[in-house]
Amino acid sequence: MDLEPRSHVSSGLIPNPAAKPPNRQAWLQWKHMVRMEQVLDSWKAIRADTAAAVEEFPAGEFDYKPCADVMTFGEIARHILVSGHGLTGLLLEGEEHLGGPQFREKMARFALLPADAPAPDLARELRASVERCAAELAAQPPEFYAGIVTRVDGARVTRLEMLQFVKEHELTHRAQLFLYMRMKGIVPATTRRRLAKQAAR
Repeated sequence: MDLEPRSHVSSGLIPNPAAKPPNRQAWLQWKHMVRMEQVLDSWKAIRADTAAAVEEFPAGEFDYKPCADVMTFGEIARHILVSGHGLTGLLLEGEEHLGGPQFREKMARFALLPADAPAPDLARELRASVERCAAELAAQPPEFYAGIVTRVDGARVTRLEMLQFVKEHELTHRAQLFLYMRMKGIVPATTRRRLAKQAAR
């Protein structure tokens, strides 16, 4: 992955992953500050707008990119699907080292669609996969999220911090999709909702 997440450690909202892993009492105190259901609901809301972008972008222009050295619209959308499903899938399998030379091989197992899958299939799987992942993640015990894993870049983080990274990673790439939409004269769903609320006042 090519993105660095924001650091929440200095804010005091998330325990320092370099410190001793939290015990159950510390986790329960933390749980009141960072609610798992909110993290998952937020990710699902982000994903809904990602899928909407895929549905609204012209299907015949998924190879569009504004310059030579960036991913196409379709490549970004597929990257969001594979990375979200793959990273959470590795967490759920108990994988503790999410980087290393075998990283791409590990992620390839989670490719849900062929690279040339049509836009409707991609949008449908974007919606379905986040629901499946969120349901499995919601069923995990507190100790699961307090456990420490090694992120792609070598940083040591809790599984909850890793899940937040997955969400922030998607937010960044969703912003790219929105930019491509704007360049095609399409207003993203988030802006349409905001304008509708303003008009209703």
